[in-house]
Amino acid sequence: MTATGCNSGSTLITACTSTDGTQVDISAGITTPGGGGNSGGGAPPQDAAQPGAAVEPEDCGPLGCRGNYTVVTPPDVTIDDLASFRPASPSISGQPDGFGVTGMPTNVVAAASEQIIPGTILGWDVVVRFTPSGYMFDYGDGTQARATSGGSTWESLGQGQFTPTSTSHVYRSRGVYPVVVAVEYAAAVDFGSGTWRPVDGVVTARSGAYPVEVVDVRTALVDRSCAEDPLAAGC
Repeated sequence: MTATGCNSGSTLITACTSTDGTQVDISAGITTPGGGGNSGGGAPPQDAAQPGAAVEPEDCGPLGCRGNYTVVTPPDVTIDDLASFRPASPSISGQPDGFGVTGMPTNVVAAASEQIIPGTILGWDVVVRFTPSGYMFDYGDGTQARATSGGSTWESLGQGQFTPTSTSHVYRSRGVYPVVVAVEYAAAVDFGSGTWRPVDGVVTARSGAYPVEVVDVRTALVDRSCAEDPLAAGC
């Protein structure tokens, strides 16, 4: 009977075993910066030691050797190393579209999504994942608010117009207010092993300004419409 098995560790080394009941064969592959992996069958990479061969100290790299194989571990990544990776700017909209009413909630909705960006860090091929983790709304009147989501429309929430939401805001004075949202993204990296390694800190992307014109609305109880009586109160 022949049995085989493979094991891949976080150091990007893959080791495989095969046995037919009389002997055990061991092979291994390793992924190096900017290159692909080798898993059994083919020739091992140049910086991986040959099974059964003596390993010279100078061939072991900065981390040394395990058994007869060179250990290669991806570098630690800081948020500063991701300076060349930028998530797209979020979008922002509001309800009613482009205006609000003094003393009543204006609903503001921001949209941001997870983003996957390939590239190179410290000489290594890598994929960076950005996931929205926080939203900071600046309503343009000196008021700011933090939210865990970008909010939702009144329709999707099943609410009526001018009702409060988690991201709505009440303006007290007439005017035009530039609304901006800054989205904080949590980052993680994958060096090709299929394992995401979180990076401490966040990357922030800001939207453009969304102008909201806030107006006063007055109502009056009348017995005829303005078309019928243009001089009536409120006409």
